[in-house]
Amino acid sequence: MEGARRDRRVLVDQSSMDDAGVFAHGRGEALVQTVDFFTPVVDDPYDFGQIAAANALSDVYAMGGRPLTAL
Repeated sequence: MEGARRDRRVLVDQSSMDDAGVFAHGRGEALVQTVDFFTPVVDDPYDFGQIAAANALSDVYAMGGRPLTAL
């Protein structure tokens, strides 16, 4: 978002081309968020869900985060 004022709490944004975004929310803690989209590589929805979850979790771990929730 060129020209937009940067929020100081945003530690990692889309400009870094990193695995996830990082937002400092206080008390020395930060929230690591990731969103992925990719074409299904298997036909079974359950298997695809496991693959998608593993992919998203790996992004959080790559940023040094600890998973707490998932959608």
